[in-house]
Amino acid sequence: MLWSASWICEVSSANANRKTLKSSVRPGWYYFGRKKDTADLEWVMWFSTFREHILFALSGHVLFAKICSMLAPQHRSLVYMVYGVLAVWTSMGWAYVGLLLSHCVLLYSVSLVKLPWLCWVTGLSTLATFKCEPFVTWQAGLVEGDFDLRHILFYGGCGFTIMRCVSFSLENCVRREGSYSLLELLQYNFYLPHFFFGPVLTFDKFHVQVNRPVGSRKEGEMWSIGRHALFHLGGIVLVDVLFHFLYILSIPTDMKLLRHLSDWAIVGLAYTNLVYDWVKAAIMFGVINTVSRLDHLDPPKPPKCITTLYVFSETHFDRGINDWLCKYVYNHLGGNHCDVLKELVATLCTYSLTVLWLGPCPVVLLWASLNCLGLNLELWTAKLFSMEPLASFEMAMSAAMSRRIRAIFNTFNFWTIVLYNIVALNSADFAKLVAKRLLLKGFPFTTVAVMFVTYCLIQTIKEWERRQALLDDPDPLPPKPLVPLEGPRTTTHFWWKHFQPIRNERGRELGY
Repeated sequence: MLWSASWICEVSSANANRKTLKSSVRPGWYYFGRKKDTADLEWVMWFSTFREHILFALSGHVLFAKICSMLAPQHRSLVYMVYGVLAVWTSMGWAYVGLLLSHCVLLYSVSLVKLPWLCWVTGLSTLATFKCEPFVTWQAGLVEGDFDLRHILFYGGCGFTIMRCVSFSLENCVRREGSYSLLELLQYNFYLPHFFFGPVLTFDKFHVQVNRPVGSRKEGEMWSIGRHALFHLGGIVLVDVLFHFLYILSIPTDMKLLRHLSDWAIVGLAYTNLVYDWVKAAIMFGVINTVSRLDHLDPPKPPKCITTLYVFSETHFDRGINDWLCKYVYNHLGGNHCDVLKELVATLCTYSLTVLWLGPCPVVLLWASLNCLGLNLELWTAKLFSMEPLASFEMAMSAAMSRRIRAIFNTFNFWTIVLYNIVALNSADFAKLVAKRLLLKGFPFTTVAVMFVTYCLIQTIKEWERRQALLDDPDPLPPKPLVPLEGPRTTTHFWWKHFQPIRNERGRELGY
């Protein structure tokens, strides 16, 4: 990676004044005397343009929450809601607040009927009104003011509001005695740290966490919160510094420039773009989660590091949305995820909803189709290798040889994940160029070198997972014969590893 980064740094320095990059490569910190990559508007918004506004809003929330927890801890959820409504009203206007309230009241009324399918129809129809004309233009016109952040706040607040309302309505349908109140929905939706940018915390978890008594914190909890805050601050500074030397976001937009770059620079750009997107998600959600932890909540964890992902079943950049989709769509329709047809239906419905959430367009449809295919191929491959005579061949192998063969397949899977997600993060043309350089034009030297390094990476990850599992359960049960996967599958299961697992009493995988 250092060798690849040196090529990217050289290209960045040589093309800092290129006309095609002028709109995104702008003057940076005076101390470096270099220009900075500002192609990611979301990062610039969070940590440059509007950082004072965001910091002010979150600091006010922490201050009011602390005062409330000291004076009236039993009413803290109400204080969270009031502060959230006032913050949204101040930034977006009363018309926007009224629009969101109307959607909340609509979905709450539907949830009283206790029919999940009706909740789904209403929720998806409401979400579609923010993705198609003329509904989106009419609703966007209700927002007051004309500032740069208006577009992002409008779609972020509306989209996450619908997701939270659907979660509330579905949880209300499964409640046996009575119904949740409209006030509880408003408290859930207008919790400011999660309102505009997520992450999504399902209603059942939020309701339990926000209503439990506020007691003394665990030993070392504040130290842990402070340590994570400093870690995220360090990550922000590091990314900002690297943007002065590596124009990883601007260079992929210039196809003429890309055609003159070396194979190492092309492959490095592809990988670092995915790593950056994970780092951005981890930092942005990490900042919000720090505030949530101060409120005695347990928010969704940051997404798993992209470097450690070699199966599609764990590939995600937003753990909150991922958990939401798995609970209400993927696991609900897929059952135990052993049936090929059910798995196909579950993945198609999951990615269809994801397309609607992101906004239907050719790039999103292509990205969703490729990832849906990859997820199903993992199941089909697992089914194939669990049949005879392949199952007997693996049983006759040593554990080390079995893991080596798996690592070879996982190596190609790793770069498939990279290529598929580059389609959404950059462009289909850039993904085609990377695939051509990696597999065709760069063959055999670049192909063999990159795949060998990736193979070593996969082996390192597998060994780390094995040791971590043994630390979690140092006395696992002996291996069992080959059987289909027991119980419901979640996103933590690795389909490509379901051949000869060692399991403990709870059925968790422990390694090979």
